[in-house]
Formats: sequence, structure tokens, C-alpha cells
Amino acid sequence: MAFNQHRAVPGLSALVLSSIEQVAADSVRIGRDRTAQAVADLSRLFTKDRAALNVGYLDHAAHAAAYLRYFLPVNLCKIRMLLDELPREWPDQGSGSSIRILDVGSGPGVGSLAVLDWLHEHRPERIKDCTVVAVDASADALKQAGKLWETYCRESGTTAGRLVTQEGNLERMSKGAWGGQIEQQAPYDLIITANCLNELFPRHPDPVQANSELIAQLLARLAPAGTMMIVEPALRETSRALHQIRDQLLQEKRCTIYSPCLHENRCPALVHPFDWCHEERPWEPPSEIQAIDDLVGFIKDALKFSYLLLRKDGRTVVDRKPEVYRVVSELRELKGEKRAWLCNELGRSEIGRQDRLASPANAAVDVWHRGAIVQIERVVRKEREGKVSAVGRIEGDVNVQIVRPVEGLG
Repeated sequence: MAFNQHRAVPGLSALVLSSIEQVAADSVRIGRDRTAQAVADLSRLFTKDRAALNVGYLDHAAHAAAYLRYFLPVNLCKIRMLLDELPREWPDQGSGSSIRILDVGSGPGVGSLAVLDWLHEHRPERIKDCTVVAVDASADALKQAGKLWETYCRESGTTAGRLVTQEGNLERMSKGAWGGQIEQQAPYDLIITANCLNELFPRHPDPVQANSELIAQLLARLAPAGTMMIVEPALRETSRALHQIRDQLLQEKRCTIYSPCLHENRCPALVHPFDWCHEERPWEPPSEIQAIDDLVGFIKDALKFSYLLLRKDGRTVVDRKPEVYRVVSELRELKGEKRAWLCNELGRSEIGRQDRLASPANAAVDVWHRGAIVQIERVVRKEREGKVSAVGRIEGDVNVQIVRPVEGLG
């Protein structure tokens, strides 16, 4: 099945959209055209002109409006997807009744609102046990986070649950100056850093090392059965930096990988300088974002991001085996065959099945999609004139299964 034939993953709840609209209308009164221009400006800063991105961009009125109306819903949806990927017992994995969450580099509370919305949909009875600490360098962004939380609770009829905000510079905090609510509420069942690391330490001689040290300090404040969620842009530069942080943390034995990786060897995407791993999930954006896209000329029919879910207990999203792989590309339909790039403890390799060898046993190949975890009974690498083929082949009698599809796909 081609990428654009997949069902779109679930979108945002009406409660979230209504809360964002109310806070945006009350906070920053600018028209749609000006908002669209600010979206275009921010998009350029987030991608092509990253060196010009100022850490205080959310203190700019038009940028704040653009982020609230456009980028916040997009990023919130990404976090919602990853909350669905956490262990089934979440949020009951801890020994106590409380749920403590740290939203690092929160901006206007993207992670905080995502968790609140997820709990309201799946475990509304647990909201009363939830405390979220949102940390950001922008006082204005934290005020918006508070307004969004209050508005959502009012609209949903939720009277419990608590949001605590702490203003602070993460680069300074990484030197040990955490203090305040961060230390008081630790340890955390969930720590979220969303689109944060790529904006930190721009002047540091080794940003990867600096961010690795920051993550190590946050992991020290993670509960034994907790999860740390890191979400970064799907750009090659930012994704490869995240791969390097991953390798550094594993080398120092700071954590284990729950997802997406199916191994803890060095990341094979770093072998070739033009490779990187990221997610690309079909999405049907809400009407407000579609309207801005029409004005700007964007097409946002998919959510793209790179991520890590880290733990300290060795828990993994599936049981790891040599015959289990994660699909790390789209399924390519070539002349007479289908191929995709797969990754596991054996490395990153291209595996395909010729159309003439299609069978009920290997029919799952036809619905492979980026991010899916698949099991292949046997991969054949043919030898010719002393050279082993770089492409692995699936024969007609080989059993292929999708062990875990991406939510909403497969």
C-alpha cells in the first residue's frame, strides 16, 4: 500500500482545539494573514535558517500566535501518538498513586496539554493524581501554558490535576542548578523534551555532548519504571544529532532504549553521512491549520519527527530477536518487486520480495510502513561471482508478520 493510501492517524480532540482557539483569541489578536506570515517565518527559522533562531522567539507576539495556532497543535499530536506507544500499564506503572510528569522546554505547555488530553480520553479517573511541572525560559510561554491548562480543565469539567510552572534557563540548569519545583516533585514517571534539544547549546563547542549531559541529569530524576520521551524535528541535521546523543547515553550506560530502536548497538544510520531515521505518519490536519497551509503554500498531510523513548529498567516495546526488524523507510514499489529499509541488531539493510514470489505467507510485505515492527522467518542473500547481494530477499515460502503496526496503520 502506498504512503498516501494509509489511513490518517487520529487527530486532535475537539477539547484541545477549542482550548487553543480560546487562549489564542484572548492572548494575541492578529489576523489570519499575519498569523500565516509568522508561520512561514518560524518555519524558515526552524528549517533553512536555523542559525538565526533566537531562543526568545516565543516572546515575539506574532511568533507566539503562530506557534499557538499552528505549531502547538502539530507537536501536541506527535506527543499524543507516542503516549499511545508507552507500556500498557501506563500510567499505573509506579508503586504509588501519584503521577508526576516533567515537561522540559515546555513552551506554552505542549507536553503538558498532550498528557492532560490523553488522560481525559483514556484514564480520566487518574487526572486527580497528576502533577505536571512545566519548565521553560520564557515567562510568557509559561503563562500561556497555564491558560491552556485552565481552559481545558474548564471546558472538560475537570477540577483535579495540577500544573506547576518553573521559569529557568536549561543551559544553566544543566550545570546543576535545577532546584525549585523540579527537585521537589522528583522522581518523575514521565519526562518529556519536545523540539527542545536542537535549540540548546548553539554556541557550545560540542552540542551533542552538552545535550547528552543534560539528558543524563534528567534521567537521574526519572523513576525506576518511568519513561523519558525525546521528540526532535525530522531534519537530517537534528535527527543525526539525536542519534549521536543516543549512542553517547548508551555508551555511558545511562539508560536503555524502549523504542524505536530494536538494539543498543551504535546507530547504523550514522555510518553514511546522508542517512538518518525519522517517523512520517499520515495526518489529517484540523481546518485552521489547513487554512494557514493554503495561505502559506504548505502541505501538511503527514507528521514528521524523530524520537526516543528511554528507560532505565531494560523494558522494550517488543521482544528483540534477530528475525524482528523495524521498517525505517517507506515501502518502495519497484518494477516487479517491493523493497524497504529495515533495522535491527544486525544493522540497517534493504530487504525486498519479488512480486512473482508473493504468497499468503509473505502477504504482510504489501502493508509494510515506516515505523512498523515486522518479523521475517528467513532472509536470503544471494551470492554471485563471490559477491553477496546487499539486498536481502524474501522467498515465497517465508512467513512474514507485522508484530506491531504504527497506530492507525497496517
